[in-house]
Amino acid sequence: MARKLIIDTDSGIDDAVALTMALFDPRLEVLAITATAGTVPAEQATDNIAAVVAALDPPRYPRIAKANSPSDDVVSDARFLNGPNGLGDFTAVASQRQHLTTSEKVIADLVRQNPDEITLLCLGPLTNLSKLCRFDPGALQMVDKLVISGGTYQAPGNASAVAEFNLSYDPLAADEVFRSKTTKSLVPLDITSQITFGVELLDQLPPRHNAVGNFLHSILPFSFRAHHQRLGCELLALMDATAVASVLEPELFQWHQMAAKVETEGTYTRGMSVFDQRLRPEWQNNLEVALGGDIDEIKGLILRSLQFAGQQSSS
Repeated sequence: MARKLIIDTDSGIDDAVALTMALFDPRLEVLAITATAGTVPAEQATDNIAAVVAALDPPRYPRIAKANSPSDDVVSDARFLNGPNGLGDFTAVASQRQHLTTSEKVIADLVRQNPDEITLLCLGPLTNLSKLCRFDPGALQMVDKLVISGGTYQAPGNASAVAEFNLSYDPLAADEVFRSKTTKSLVPLDITSQITFGVELLDQLPPRHNAVGNFLHSILPFSFRAHHQRLGCELLALMDATAVASVLEPELFQWHQMAAKVETEGTYTRGMSVFDQRLRPEWQNNLEVALGGDIDEIKGLILRSLQFAGQQSSS
């Protein structure tokens, strides 16, 4: 039986690669894709999701929900690595947002219809989950598993010296979700930053003549160029695709039970994921964290998933 999945995403290039994997994998039933601000503002994130799904034309169309504004002041976004609209050279056409339901309501409705059956995969800031806690406090605890792409244990941050982007974008929301009683799995930079691909990835993608191949070839070259020009980096880490891999084959990852909170106020540490590493920890374990894994196997899984999506795609 396919695992029921809701994907909460801020609609950047890496997110789009992750969506491509999930929407065509027979092991997953993507019930909904809920937009959140992060890589791009809320309205653009919503437009991007609708455009990505339309471009990919998957066998089953998920529900799409519109993004909320973050619960705190936004410091920055990630358009400098993802392009003005968040999807590189791909143009997202505006969606009919007035007909879309808010993300927290869609999540609540689906979770209550499928109690203890849904995996909620968060690929962006945790704004929607924070709002869900207020909209329907009991719904989050009815999620079977919450998988979060974000945070960092010992690896350097990518939004500041110590903070990862998804958590630092809305740290108040992130801390609230970390403190919730839901079963949580964190896929941090410690592992996702190791899942890197060189430009030869472009030669291994599905061909341009089908929908999946055409879409991937319209977004990934931009990402390689941006990482080279902006960061001086020749390798591209597919962080959100790695999070999808952790849902598909969690046995490829090394999981550790840990106790963590999110810093919400520090001048230099705002958005940092803080772990209690004392000899006698005072915090209770509240999530499992992927601190390592079989790098080659994870990369192979991502590549095979994209190639399989291309095989299932329309011409």
